[in-house]
Amino acid sequence: MIFAQNENKRNEVTQLSIGEKIEFQSKILKENRILNIYLPNGYSKDSLKEYPVIYLLDGSIDEDFIHISGLVQFGSFSWINMIPESIVVGISNVDRKRDFTFPTNNKKDKEDFPTTGESESFINFIENELQPYIDKKYETDSIKTLIGQSLGGLLATEILFKNPDLFDNYIIASPSLWWDDESLLKYSPNSYSTKKSIFIAVGKEGKVMERTAKELYDKLNLLKKENTILYFEFFEKQNHGDALHLAVYSAFEKIFMKEKK
Repeated sequence: MIFAQNENKRNEVTQLSIGEKIEFQSKILKENRILNIYLPNGYSKDSLKEYPVIYLLDGSIDEDFIHISGLVQFGSFSWINMIPESIVVGISNVDRKRDFTFPTNNKKDKEDFPTTGESESFINFIENELQPYIDKKYETDSIKTLIGQSLGGLLATEILFKNPDLFDNYIIASPSLWWDDESLLKYSPNSYSTKKSIFIAVGKEGKVMERTAKELYDKLNLLKKENTILYFEFFEKQNHGDALHLAVYSAFEKIFMKEKK
């Protein structure tokens, strides 16, 4: 009888959790949004320790949240020491074609993306609702990083150009800069005074994707200030589907290990 009880205890199944899931009511977007939150090991609201925050576009559980949070956990292990212990805020999608794109004059864009053109509202949401909410709820420091891939990379570039001080570090992978006939590449970026680290990456993704990513780097390099560190990496063995993971790992190495020196 005792043996059976011990056996049942050994086979007990419990829930596995790597953080928190929050349903966040946005007045700006007029809808509920799901946030997935990764908290560092030992995180405590009662502690005096504060953590940098990594904001992840395409941050649903079935998108990029789990594997990017895994990179953050791995990179912050004491024996790796690549990245400081950080909070990850994964922003789950409702309609990424709507939220990550600005209005377009391209007819095909409009046909393929009928809900398009609401990035201004989404950026407003990040600045005036999401960031203040995270800073109030969690023990955060002032360092904020944004990760965006594909259409998320388009949005990250738009934020960098139009509202650069929203984030300190920008990790832009495979950005969809073809949008609106590449009009964002013609935009004159707003100035900023704070330190910036910008990492741009692209895989073997076709002439347009590869060319526009490199043109983004070249444009930023021409405008680069002394307080800006800029990186570009081409992943010739990866494509649009799998470049992000290696890109983020490389970005963490370059941005955060560089800062430690």
